Amino acid sequence: MAARARETSSYSARLRVSLKGPGLRARTPALVAFRRPDGLRIEVPGPAGPRLVAVARGGRLVAVFPGERAVYAGEARASQLEALLGVALEPVEVMDLLVGVPSPRLRRYVAAWGPALPRRIEATLPDGGTLKASVEDPEMGTALLDAAFAEPPHEGYRSVDAEEARSLWSGR
Repeated sequence: MAARARETSSYSARLRVSLKGPGLRARTPALVAFRRPDGLRIEVPGPAGPRLVAVARGGRLVAVFPGERAVYAGEARASQLEALLGVALEPVEVMDLLVGVPSPRLRRYVAAWGPALPRRIEATLPDGGTLKASVEDPEMGTALLDAAFAEPPHEGYRSVDAEEARSLWSGR
């Protein structure tokens, strides 16, 4: 199953995520989608619209915080995903994690499988932090629009560093 899942070209799902790591404790719902080779979108919903929309594509990571009119930009690298989200994985490693193929850099990985994809994921990240995710309605191989992986609009938004960006979505 994992080999077939790894070959999937696209994926989307709703997740309930729990992160515990150095400097971060968070529980949040998230909408996640990817399209290989390098398109990753993570959206954290809020009561009045998205709190965070982060897109990695073409080596660039852009995260917008619509309610705060703030934007964070950096490289789509593990170090930047760690600074922003607390998950020190490359975008392709996040994609693989979601479809049941653990990165060798993970200290531990356990997936409870549904019919074709993991429905529950528990991973110990390279920094020793833990990520737990319950996956709702995972779909693979679906047609995802290019717009889903375009840089989110942020004209007139103020730039923030990774520390402030993390606090804007995590509430810390």
